[in-house]
Amino acid sequence: MEKIGNIIESIAHEKGLKHEEAKAAVSTALIQTAKKVFVQENEYAVEIDEKTKDLALMQKVLVVENDSKKLEENIDDIEKFIDIDSAKEVDPDIEIGDELTYTISLDDMGRTAAAILYRELEYHIQRIMEQNIFERYRQRVGEAVSSSVVRVDSNENTYLEYKEVKAILPMKSRIKGEKFKVGDVVRSVIRKVFIDKKLGMQVELSRTSPKFLEELLKLQVPEIKDELVIIHASSRIPGERAKVALSSVTPNVDAVGATVGTKGVRINAVSQELDGENIDCIEYSDIPEMYVSRALSPAIISAVRIEGEKAIVTIPSDQKSKAIGKSGINIRLASMLTGYEIELVEAGAGTSEGANSKNQEGGADALKALFGDD
Repeated sequence: MEKIGNIIESIAHEKGLKHEEAKAAVSTALIQTAKKVFVQENEYAVEIDEKTKDLALMQKVLVVENDSKKLEENIDDIEKFIDIDSAKEVDPDIEIGDELTYTISLDDMGRTAAAILYRELEYHIQRIMEQNIFERYRQRVGEAVSSSVVRVDSNENTYLEYKEVKAILPMKSRIKGEKFKVGDVVRSVIRKVFIDKKLGMQVELSRTSPKFLEELLKLQVPEIKDELVIIHASSRIPGERAKVALSSVTPNVDAVGATVGTKGVRINAVSQELDGENIDCIEYSDIPEMYVSRALSPAIISAVRIEGEKAIVTIPSDQKSKAIGKSGINIRLASMLTGYEIELVEAGAGTSEGANSKNQEGGADALKALFGDD
């Protein structure tokens, strides 16, 4: 197996691997082949001369005393040891306990070994390629992609093909009411990439993640893509409503105006992709009281008091329904956006009519219990 360096370069070029990766695959495959052809327990090594591009398969043996018990007790593994006298014929300076390395002739491995080597090489190259793909897609988590539907199973999980990988859009990560069929091109965000013991590498997509909203805004709003407008946070109830907090890095750019676009053209394009989801754009503030007040828009807030992780909001009675929103949707989104548990207090009321808005259920019964029947 001469000029192995040329073979390694060819493999690297053909499979899109780095030179060191192809070299590692060849070395590992050759060592595994030697273990199967010779002795499994023996220790082997591969040396590749980068100048001559030649390869040498080496076996390591342990130097022991003459008439050592190890030789007697391990007669079946005699190739793992060499007595000191024999070792000194190879290296006069060697000592008992040292390892002696000698070259194995590759020509002695035979045709069977060649077939094993081919399978081993194919296997290890495939593993390296899969690991490279895994690392590449793991770095792309949170990125928007467009992929083609190849199958929809009985549970409404959608399977898509994107470049060299197969991906899945679970039913739970699909906007309610959406239906896809084979051939559809679906835009989504890479939610996570993981290794399944049975199925191998898995790429999971999502259309319900707040990150998907942010990626769509980045595609539609050049100021966001160019980082003139910053998205600080977003919250969604998929297919219904969303809120996004924005700020500008320059006074020349209106963060909310740039995101909404002329006559709402930009935000409407994003809303259309999200099946008509209404999107509230608010200006971010690093003053918590101001941030919470803006997050509860369109309600007009009288005052906000921050107590730890809770925001106590004083509000006129005629603004309470706007602050809560239909089925509690506005207060829930505001809480998710700001990270505060929001408690509402009617202006002039002696008692608090609050809501733990981190409770995401927000059903009609819960609202009656929290805010009364009005």
